[in-house]
Amino acid sequence: MGKKKTQQQPATADDLLRTLGDFTSKENWDSFFTIRGSDDSFEWYAEWPQLRDSLLPLLQQQQRLSPSSSSSSLQILVPGCGNSRLSEHLYDAGFEDITNIDFSKVVVSNMLRRNVRDRPNMRWRVMDMTQMQFNDDTFNVVLDKGGLDALMEPELGPQLGSQYLSEVKRVLKSRGKFICLTLAESHVLGLLFPRFRFGWNVSLYAIPQKPSSKPDLQTFMVVAEKENSNELHEIMSSYIHFPLGCNPHQASGLHEALESENRIRGEYLSGSDILYSLEDLQLGAKGDLTKLSPGRRVLLTLGEKGVSCFCYKAVLLDAKQQPDAFSFHCGVFIVPKTRAHEWLFSSEEGQWQVVESSRAARLVMVLLETIHANADMEDIQKDLSPLVKPLAPADNDKGDQIPFMTASDGIKQRNIVYQGSSSLTGPIVIEDVVYENADGDVNGSLPFRRLIFRRTEGLVQSEALLTRDGTLDKSVYETEPRKASSSSKPKRRGTQRRTNESSSKMKVYHGYLASSYHTGIISGFSLISSYLESVASAGNKVKAVVIGLGAGLLPMFLHGCMQFMQIEAVELDPTMLNLARDYFGFTEDKHLKVHVADGIQFVWEYRNLSAAGNMHLCKDKNASSNEMLLSSDGSCNSSDAESRSTAIDILIVDVDSSDPSSGMTCPAADFVEVSFLRSVKDTLSEHGLFVINLVSRSPAVKDTVVSRMKEVFSHLFCLQLEGEVNLVIFGLCSESYVKEDCMPEATLRLEKLLKFKHPEISQSITDAAKKLRCLK
Repeated sequence: MGKKKTQQQPATADDLLRTLGDFTSKENWDSFFTIRGSDDSFEWYAEWPQLRDSLLPLLQQQQRLSPSSSSSSLQILVPGCGNSRLSEHLYDAGFEDITNIDFSKVVVSNMLRRNVRDRPNMRWRVMDMTQMQFNDDTFNVVLDKGGLDALMEPELGPQLGSQYLSEVKRVLKSRGKFICLTLAESHVLGLLFPRFRFGWNVSLYAIPQKPSSKPDLQTFMVVAEKENSNELHEIMSSYIHFPLGCNPHQASGLHEALESENRIRGEYLSGSDILYSLEDLQLGAKGDLTKLSPGRRVLLTLGEKGVSCFCYKAVLLDAKQQPDAFSFHCGVFIVPKTRAHEWLFSSEEGQWQVVESSRAARLVMVLLETIHANADMEDIQKDLSPLVKPLAPADNDKGDQIPFMTASDGIKQRNIVYQGSSSLTGPIVIEDVVYENADGDVNGSLPFRRLIFRRTEGLVQSEALLTRDGTLDKSVYETEPRKASSSSKPKRRGTQRRTNESSSKMKVYHGYLASSYHTGIISGFSLISSYLESVASAGNKVKAVVIGLGAGLLPMFLHGCMQFMQIEAVELDPTMLNLARDYFGFTEDKHLKVHVADGIQFVWEYRNLSAAGNMHLCKDKNASSNEMLLSSDGSCNSSDAESRSTAIDILIVDVDSSDPSSGMTCPAADFVEVSFLRSVKDTLSEHGLFVINLVSRSPAVKDTVVSRMKEVFSHLFCLQLEGEVNLVIFGLCSESYVKEDCMPEATLRLEKLLKFKHPEISQSITDAAKKLRCLK
């Protein structure tokens, strides 16, 4: 068996080669060897004079490692022997224990007849080199001359080559050598080098060429020695000592493949977080895979062309703490491409949280990519099933089936009412959903309208309750706000419908807070409830700025229940304002304005103008006698120069982040920089309150944000929402603050300020206020 490329072949040989076609076809080879006959040998690569000085020292060295000093005791296998004279030369040099195999009966019969008298101890067998019929650890040397190259025709893929190398590794004894004579093309080395990483010492040599007037394809010798350990070594190469007179394209490909492989091996040796193959792990690259190792985390690839439909990137995680009982010993968690970038799945810290939640002793997290986009999840699971079985620990419940999990949001019914895109936000979806009544919620059949950004599909940006026109069921007010702000629970896609349904006849009800973190934000107003009460009782307006309009639900709710507020929302994306108006019933009036502007720039300009005493006062036809409005261009409008301070009383930051690498889903990293926080404090009134909705699963990120806010604000409070990732943080400018024993009174004062048509709604706000925790 050999390779189509030859060095200097006579015309008759070229004619014969053209008859072969498929180099993996037994019938083609039978025809080829029948035509050539038994006495006409054919050397695909370098001939014995060029090979002798490289091969014999290796075999003699291997002979010294053998238990017997006799060269005939060295057991040599020559797979894909063809009718080459290589085995005959080795036999004549004293290495008689040679087994030759080829799947062509014709060539094996010919070679047996040619050698039976002169070389009686040499064996010849008809056998497929990809499915050898030998016991493990049989041979001291496997000598391949063009066999691997023939199996690795580019159009055939690596499957046969991979099977063959697995057999080579199996039949070699410890300290045995695989000697591969090859043209060293990049696609061949791309398979060969990775398959001999852990537990193998690999070297590369150049075989001297015949003198030639033009560059020719040079033969190389790759030697892989089977070690007793699973150590990793860089590939040693001596070809640099030879003048490379080979084809420039061949030389370039060889250099690139060798440098790439040694770079990868160097990263392994340095402990870098890189991808292992399943075979690497089975060889013990990261310890004994059959046993659980608490805290072990390994990045790996699963599948390969010709073996599975797809290739996958995965993370193997053995639970850090091994409790007495697991839900299962090994499980698979599939992360859709749309969520793979999220901190929870892309960071090590987040991945450990998933392991803890899964109750699995070993979790294999599979991160889907673009190539899997059009595949059905059921097909993905079928493809993965045989790939993950070798990853199960030995005590995997006596071989029980490995369960598959994926993200789910508990949606029973889904109706997409809008799909579009914005140059700033990207793809946007608005959907009406009915949740599964999994927890006995009496309102499980109520529809909700949700705003979702495709860039963060795991995060529901805004969520509103839908009710029929003018019809309000009392049970609506008894419903707890939904914990849907940043659900990390498994995501199950419900029935999806795109037709107009009954929800199209319903409207957003702004007297109900569907998101629990909105409730948490308002509960923090109790920290300045005394100040709010004094402003309201004096008939003045409390100035509130909300950075991040979203669907406009929070500003609309505040506008309805706290009518003493002058509210200004700042939104970067004009598309969001239009969607809030068209799909979420958002409306503006003289006490609720929207500025299409950058939130950070808005705050900076507001601070700079105020600090410079350069607030241009002018009459605004819609302004009341006691308010100050800041337009999107940074100019100020006021009814008269006697108006009260233009400082902001409440500033809320509720924006998402477009950069998941920051570890925060909300807000963008710039909103928690110390420079911005100082600007915020400068814009706030003496009793001002800064509120920020922080969504991060990283304790380190949370600690960093809290530390920065402590540096800027006089006092700091937080509210960790139960069962949620959201942490709402409140910064106070005033040196005085509400003591713990005075919190009930402050909460009661806030409750009196809230004006609801249905008092039941305020209960969740006051309950949340009781959970406020002082950080500074």
